[in-house]
Amino acid sequence: MSDLRFGVVGLGARSRLAQYAHRPGEGSEVVALADPSAPQRDAALELYPQASAYASHTELLDQKLDGVFLTTPDDLHEGPAIDFLQAGVSVFVEKPLAITTEGCDRVLQAAYESGARLYVGHNMRHMPVVLTMRKLIQDGAIGDVKAIWCRHFVGHGGDYYFKDWHADRSRTTGLLLQKGAHDLDVMHWLADGYTTRVNAMGALTLYGGITDRMDRSGQRFREFVSIDNWPPLEQKGMAPVMDVEDISMANLLLDNGVFMTYEQCHYTPDYWRNYTVIGTHGRLENFGDGPGGVVKVWNSRRSGYREDADLVVEITGENEDHGGADPHLVAEFVKFVRDGGATLTSPIAARAAVAAGYAATQSLRANGVPQDVPALDPALISYFDNGQAK
Repeated sequence: MSDLRFGVVGLGARSRLAQYAHRPGEGSEVVALADPSAPQRDAALELYPQASAYASHTELLDQKLDGVFLTTPDDLHEGPAIDFLQAGVSVFVEKPLAITTEGCDRVLQAAYESGARLYVGHNMRHMPVVLTMRKLIQDGAIGDVKAIWCRHFVGHGGDYYFKDWHADRSRTTGLLLQKGAHDLDVMHWLADGYTTRVNAMGALTLYGGITDRMDRSGQRFREFVSIDNWPPLEQKGMAPVMDVEDISMANLLLDNGVFMTYEQCHYTPDYWRNYTVIGTHGRLENFGDGPGGVVKVWNSRRSGYREDADLVVEITGENEDHGGADPHLVAEFVKFVRDGGATLTSPIAARAAVAAGYAATQSLRANGVPQDVPALDPALISYFDNGQAK
């Protein structure tokens, strides 16, 4: 079996994903790199010394690649993804697929017309906590799902999202989309439906008051992230452009009648997600979202809160790489490039997550006025649901 040839575009923190596809002689190899930053290219060449490095993704278009990992900042997903798809190269796009609903639709259309394979990096579909909850739901542990609530405590928000391009809405739309796309996709998957209507509220309530700013465009992610930056109001060196919200909440209605609520705060002391799923015969909830945590299920009636549940399932996995999800994500993409077939992730679901987050952000910035999610071309839905085969 000859090695698949992969490229990596955008050599920041998430580009490390590609290391799991670098198995020379074992089926796949990273052979080309692209990033406008020379220090980023030099650092990546230490990992892939046999690769060629370029300043622009356009220089990879004629490298006869089998696939490319697109791990650029969010506003640079759409254009390069379309370029590679039109060149016949399979594309792994880190989530979110794009920063607007229309942008997602353009990428989907390019994949449909070219026939090149499109994969979106929603790694949480491979996380043990999510797989555990989904299996319980599919096994009927709580009956038919009627509502899902998610509280996302983003304990490292100041370091991760308010010191670089993430804080600029022109590059992300907003964190309700950028960060929320993960959770919206998970909730859609657990509910087996997609958002049709949403209203939201939120604001920049804390970090906007910090006047100490710094242009970090020449720095790498690890240079400005520290768990010692606490409490939040003592943060230093925030992004020069900061116009996204640090707290937000959205109410969403799905096409199957399920109701969802999503809440996100970027200055909590802890960092984890809490999902509550309510069904016709009970509810489940995760306590912790990694190894050592549990998913509890309550089915019997009771009065008041009781810590003991009717069923407790331990969350397995690893402490690194999103509970061990990242290697599985990349392995699925590599197999998809070689063989095609069904995958846990879905470009249609990725579009649905962006569309929900985009509509929620529009509502938030219109004082909570409800927004409808535009429908997607049925031909595209059929194509991607059929494993990207016409």
